Order: sequence, then C-alpha cells, then structure tokens
Amino acid sequence: MEIRKAVITGGPGGGKSTSLKYIKDHFRKKGIHVITVGETATELIGGGVAPWTCGTPFEYQKAQIMLQIKKEEIIEQAALTMKFDRTLIVFDRGLMDNKAYMTDEEFDSIIGMYGLTEEDVLKRYDGIFHLETAAKGIPDMYTLMNNDARTEGIEDAVRLDTRTKRAWEGHPFHKVIKGKTDLEEKIKELLSLMDELYR
Repeated sequence: MEIRKAVITGGPGGGKSTSLKYIKDHFRKKGIHVITVGETATELIGGGVAPWTCGTPFEYQKAQIMLQIKKEEIIEQAALTMKFDRTLIVFDRGLMDNKAYMTDEEFDSIIGMYGLTEEDVLKRYDGIFHLETAAKGIPDMYTLMNNDARTEGIEDAVRLDTRTKRAWEGHPFHKVIKGKTDLEEKIKELLSLMDELYR
C-alpha cells in the first residue's frame, strides 16, 4: 500500500477549493484512490468559531490547529484500512499555513503542545502546491463572493499569500503556481506538478 499526502495551499482566492474536483478526476483516471480533506478554517468559521468570536485570535488558532491535527490523523488511519494499492490524500491547507496568521513564537508554542517541531510538521506531507492568490498580479479576478469565510481585501490577500509561501519554504517538494487569467490553465499546471509525486 502506497499513501502520498499533498497540501494545496496559497493565499486567499488562489483556486484551492476549486482545484480539488479536478485533482480527484485526474488521479482517479490513473487508478489512484483520492481522499480530499476540506479547509479547517472554512469549516470552523462557517460554523461560528472564528478569530473574532473566540476570546482571542490566538485561542482560535489553537482550536484550529487542534482540529486540523486530529482530522489529518483520522483520515490517515482510515486510509490505512482501505484496500487500494495507491492512495493520494489531498489537504486543502496544511498545518504550516497557520503560521501565516500568527507570530513564529505563537505557532511554535502551539505545535510544541503536541510535541512537534516545524521540521516534524513539514515531514507530514510529501508535496506542497502553492496556488498564488489572484490578488497578486490579476486583482480584477480576486473576489470574496465564493467563500463566506473569506474576509481579506486585496492587500491582506497579497500579504497572507507571501507569508504562507514563506512558511512552507523549508519543504523539499514545494511548488508555486503563479496566478493566471485562465483558471483551467493554472489547474493544468498544478496537475502536471502533482504528477511528479509518482515519478
């Protein structure tokens, strides 16, 4: 049994959630079972647990990381029970994404509660695929309309994209897909880079 784990990351409005269906279709045609795991922040914020509803933004981040760690562990355990030769688990954002929303010291203190270092976190995943926000380079295509949990204006989206990219820089398989006016072209490039996980 072969299980690979990929993270789709990037700034707000980069096409992360949209890309998941294409990834599923692409790899299933290759005989690879695909499991997708939705973005934890969208799940929490959509349910009423948010940085502005919790006692402090730091308390929110602790809750988010706790849920994210548990989700990843549960999904991987479930995958190990499946009878597929090859499985690809695709996470809509990974643990290092949280570092873009807090100080380095805050992030290290939270993952330290689980006995993890940043090196440990990076080793959890086989490939990191950063979809650059539309706010960087093609701001006319940036929108808040397709995700109720998204609140960032263009400047914040660009800043978070840069911070997110920096958070993952230590991963040996970190690929960046620049913004494109044609989303299908962007996803085509993403799938080509993801194919490298199986070479």
